Amino acid sequence: MKKYEKPTINRVDFTMASKYGSPLKTQKIRNSIDGVDVHKLTENYGSPLFVFSQKAIEEKYKKLYEAFSSRYPNVKFGWSYKTNYLNAICKIFHNLGSIAEVVSEFEYQKARALGVEGKDIIFNGPYKPKEHLKTAVKEKAKIHIDHLFEINDLEEIADELDIKIPVAIRVNMDTGIYPQWSRFGFNFENGEAYEAVKRIHKEGKLVLTGLHTHIGTFMLDANAYREATLKLMDLKNQIEEDFGYEIEYIDLGGGFASKNRLKGIYQPPEVIVPTADDYANAITNAIYEKNKSDKLPLLYLETGRHLIDEAGYLLTTVVGYKRFPDGRKGYILDAGVNLLYTSTWYNFNIELDKHYEGLNEPSMLNGPLCMNIDVIEENIMLPSLERGSVLTISPVGAYNYTQAMQFIRYKPAAVLIDKNSNVHIIKEEDDLQTVNFKERMPKEL
Repeated sequence: MKKYEKPTINRVDFTMASKYGSPLKTQKIRNSIDGVDVHKLTENYGSPLFVFSQKAIEEKYKKLYEAFSSRYPNVKFGWSYKTNYLNAICKIFHNLGSIAEVVSEFEYQKARALGVEGKDIIFNGPYKPKEHLKTAVKEKAKIHIDHLFEINDLEEIADELDIKIPVAIRVNMDTGIYPQWSRFGFNFENGEAYEAVKRIHKEGKLVLTGLHTHIGTFMLDANAYREATLKLMDLKNQIEEDFGYEIEYIDLGGGFASKNRLKGIYQPPEVIVPTADDYANAITNAIYEKNKSDKLPLLYLETGRHLIDEAGYLLTTVVGYKRFPDGRKGYILDAGVNLLYTSTWYNFNIELDKHYEGLNEPSMLNGPLCMNIDVIEENIMLPSLERGSVLTISPVGAYNYTQAMQFIRYKPAAVLIDKNSNVHIIKEEDDLQTVNFKERMPKEL
């Protein structure tokens, strides 16, 4: 017997229709990930559940690496730990040939624990505690200076260890992108970067071997990388001529976009997101154009989101639903903004576990938090879903797990599906023991 549901009348905006048909009938369906049924995943490992595809990671990596290595003879990737620092994910990238790029002593320690040698770690970020900076120096990490106080700290460490320390500086610049990322490093246009090099050269305790810039995030204009590379190469040429340094490498940071859908942009990612070849052409052509040395500098790229975002999924289950006063149907999910930090910026791809009978209607997807802001999707056309329906949200591989909050709900498990469709737990679900482990109770209480 079919259940009775009180009928409602909702206004439907038919401008939402596309070449795929009316929004009243369109359903996006995903019942498996890399051949593994989504219901089996949630039954075996719980819901919500982060799922990562090793196949997707490796395919994306090889495509981007081929785009650069086919154009440039000396390129190296540095896996961005802040994008996703799950050990299994980092290990996949290291096995593919990436070194580590970290922005804190926490990430540095994770990389070392995974067996990455200090010489294969790029140490970025605006805050590097001196004691950890000293460890990085001893282990010959590639240290990228962010501000003048770090120059002072490193010079003191050089005196303590009685050595000269090879370093790089981070440079910020105008590449025609707004807002300009001017918070990190030394500015190019006002001469601050050149003055920092002059300061380093004057004391003679540090040796400049690299230049680094990171111009922004989710960059949709490949030409901005051309502008950045031209300026970085101009600075390289000037430094080598004026100070006699040999700049061994330049680092163009990350920021390459994934195929996610930015809010406020209505063209599909396939139209607006540059290809791997677009990014590679912009950067490598600029190096060739400006290089004045007998040899080409080593090129580092710290790509994170572009490589991992589309390899990550979040499975979530419908636990209930209600009808709002405005007529929309509200679905309550077991995953919310506590797990989807990037929901602020993206309209995720939301797929159903099967085809549902009936027409779509205006709906809202809410998470489990007792917070009014816990909204995954405010306006979405959905058929009548059932309690227990499993939704797949993607792409969520970048930043969501690392920035997920231990707020109201425990952080869920994460699994990796390998290239043979075998499922591996790579992070167990948190519980009261893991949350309380470091807490201490005063005796007076």
